[in-house]
Amino acid sequence: MTSYDGLAPSDGILTKSIVRVDKEDVLGAKSVRLVETRFSTKAAAEVSFSPEQRKIIGNAIDRALCFGLSERFDIVGPADQADLTVQAVVTHAAATDPAAAGASGVARVAKSVLLPGVPVPVPRIPLGLGSLSVEGEARDRRGKQKAAMVWGRGANSFTSSPRVSPDGDAYDLSTAFAADFSKLLVTGSTPFGAAPSLPSLDSLHVLLGGAPKQSACEAFGRAPGIAGFIGQGLGAPPSWTDKGAAPPSPPAAAPPVSEPSPAT
Repeated sequence: MTSYDGLAPSDGILTKSIVRVDKEDVLGAKSVRLVETRFSTKAAAEVSFSPEQRKIIGNAIDRALCFGLSERFDIVGPADQADLTVQAVVTHAAATDPAAAGASGVARVAKSVLLPGVPVPVPRIPLGLGSLSVEGEARDRRGKQKAAMVWGRGANSFTSSPRVSPDGDAYDLSTAFAADFSKLLVTGSTPFGAAPSLPSLDSLHVLLGGAPKQSACEAFGRAPGIAGFIGQGLGAPPSWTDKGAAPPSPPAAAPPVSEPSPAT
């Protein structure tokens, strides 16, 4: 980020974070431009994610940020000017152990077979749990920082779904970061410590794979929807249900050039 000055601790139940926000300036902003999320050099080197896995995690953050920020801001294209420019950088990630995640999935299946219909939670095996740390920043038109968040969370045995893929936990946590950073910018206040609010009908529609509220968010693709929830429950890798960013539109074909009429 451009600055780490003024950041203050603001933790959630499962999340560790430090934040700062210029509330008046952030609430006065009307438009947002999203810069593509990237992995820091250190994060890319320390975790065994393929380039494709890093790309799908980054796009999941961008897509969730776009959906969340659409609640109040106008989202403009990457080449347009906006009141705030927002970017996230993944600074650390720990991979999920696929073997441990697979064993947790087997335990859940065994419970459903041996105790059908019995509402007994099956904790995930507390081995090989992944984690994610992300920095988010919003800058004004002059490049001055107006909001910042340093965020970190690890998967746990009770609320995290085991996916048989190294990027499983980091992928699931990516949307949690985006939700928290979006709330910081939409409300101008820390997202932690406030009573939870019910999702809007627009956000439910988007989560189920519907069209986003603003067309600019189509660049990040649609949410996996029902297929994503089923895949998560079955422990499938994120890439099985998340198709990632929308392919770029082909350039418009140039109009045909008419041949000059022959001289008579």
